[in-house]
Amino acid sequence: MIPERVNLAAEALGRPTEGGRTALVWDGGALTHAELRDRVGRLAGTFSAAGIGRGSKVLLRMPNCVEFAVSFLALARIGAVPVTVNSLLGPDEVGYVLDHSGAGAAVTLADIAEPVLARKDRIRVLLWRGTHDGAIGLDDEAGDPVPPADTAADEPAFMVYTSGTTGRPKGIVHAHRWAAALGAANCRRIPPEPGDVALATGEWSFISALGHNLVFPLMNGVTGAILEGPARPERVLAAVERFGVTLLYSVATVYRRILAIEGIEDRFDLSSLRGCSATGEALEAATWQEFRRRVGCDIWEHYGVSEMQMVLGQGPGVPIRPGSIGKPIQGTRVAVMDEDYRELPPGEIGRFLIGADSPGFFLGYHRDKAMTARAMHDGWYHTGDLAWRDADGYYWIAGREDDCFKSRGIFISPYEIENALRGHPAVAEACVVPLPDPEIGNRIRAVVVARHGHADPGLADALREDLRARIARYKVPHVIELADALPKSAVGKVLRREVAGG
Repeated sequence: MIPERVNLAAEALGRPTEGGRTALVWDGGALTHAELRDRVGRLAGTFSAAGIGRGSKVLLRMPNCVEFAVSFLALARIGAVPVTVNSLLGPDEVGYVLDHSGAGAAVTLADIAEPVLARKDRIRVLLWRGTHDGAIGLDDEAGDPVPPADTAADEPAFMVYTSGTTGRPKGIVHAHRWAAALGAANCRRIPPEPGDVALATGEWSFISALGHNLVFPLMNGVTGAILEGPARPERVLAAVERFGVTLLYSVATVYRRILAIEGIEDRFDLSSLRGCSATGEALEAATWQEFRRRVGCDIWEHYGVSEMQMVLGQGPGVPIRPGSIGKPIQGTRVAVMDEDYRELPPGEIGRFLIGADSPGFFLGYHRDKAMTARAMHDGWYHTGDLAWRDADGYYWIAGREDDCFKSRGIFISPYEIENALRGHPAVAEACVVPLPDPEIGNRIRAVVVARHGHADPGLADALREDLRARIARYKVPHVIELADALPKSAVGKVLRREVAGG
C-alpha cells in the first residue's frame, strides 16, 4: 500500500535511527545519514533561492559522484523534477534533452559544463567543482535548509532519458511513489545484512543503478559506494576491495569482461562479496557457472525496464536457476500471452507482459501520449520481449520480438545459441543475428569475441563442432565470424542492429 502523500527524498532520508551510519562512501570521503540529510536540506535551500521550485525540470549531467546524489535528492525534496542524462552525451544530444524536457536549469560539473553553458542565455546553469561567468556555484551549499515538499504519490518526481539506440531518447516520467514501491521490493529480494555496502557499475542516469546504488541503499540502511569513472574490470574489482563491497550490481557484459581476464580474481580481495546482481541483457548459465567457480559468489539475475525498474529477480531467498530471470517481485503481475491475450502454458514462448497496475510504473513518456498508449493498454505494459515460464514459475527471456527470427521456417532464439557459444572456454562474448537468405529466409550468423590467446583461424570450425554436440543441429550457426569487440550501448548492452548491419 502506497500512501497518498509521498516525497522521494523524504523516503530515502527518512530513517532517523540511521543518523550515525555511513550513507555514502567514495574515494576521499564519506557521509553519514545525518550529514547527508543536512547537505540535502541546505542545497534544497540554495535551489529554492535560485528560483527552482515545485515542478521545475532540472537537467542533471554528472557521472556518479556525491554531488549527483546531493543534487538529485535536494531537487526531489523541494518537488522539482531532476532530468537525468548520461554524462557522456554530446552537445547536440544534451541540447535535444534540454529542449524536449523543457528544463529551465541544469546542474553539472565545471569540467563537463560546455554543452549546458552554450545554453546559459536560456537556462540557469549551476556548477559543482568550479565556477564560470553566468553560472551559479554550488560548492559552498550555503542555503537555508527547507523541509520536504508535501508531494502527492503520483506527482512527477524525476525523469530518465533512454540511451536512444533506436531513435531519439524517450523521456520517462516517474512519480514519487516509485521509491516506496521499488525500495520495499528491493529490500524483500535481497534482505539487508549488517555492514552491507552496495556498488553499481552503471551511471545513475539509468534507473537500475540509480535505484540499487543510491535510493534503495539509503532507504534500507545499506551503505552506497560510489565508483566515479569508467567501469573497467580492474577498476570495479579494486573498488570492491577498497570499499568492502558486499553487493555488486552490474550488467552481464561487465561480468563477461571480468571473466575474460585470466586470473583476475586472484589480483583483488573479493572476499567481502556475498552476492552480485545482473540485469540489462541475458546472463547465460555459462557465465554464472564460471563466475561462481572463480569468484566464489552467486550472481542473482533480475529483469527490469526503464519504465519501472526491477520486475522479476532471483535472490538469496529464491533458489537460482542459471539463465532464468527469476520470479516476479511481490505485488507485480507478469504473464506470457499470445496475440489475443490468452496466457500460454509452461514451455511455450509468447509476448512478455507486465501488469500495468503496479505502483512502481512510470506516469508516461514525456510529450508522447501516443507512445505511452502503445506501451500501456489492455491492462498490460508491453515489454517487446518474448519469454516463457517453466512449471515452477521461473521466467526465461527468449529475446526481443524484433531480435528473434525464423530460419527454414523454424523460430530461432538468439539467446539460446549465444548461451551455448559462451559455454566454450575460448569465447568471451557472442551475438547471434539473422543473415537474409532467399532460400531459407535467414541464415544464422554468429559474431564471436574470443578470449585472449584463443583467436586462431580454426576457432570457428571448433565452435561449430562443439555446438553440434550441445544444441539442435538446425540451431548451429551457418556463419561464425571473429571480431575484436561487439558494439555496445552506454549501459553495456550489445547493439544487435549494428552487428546485423555489419
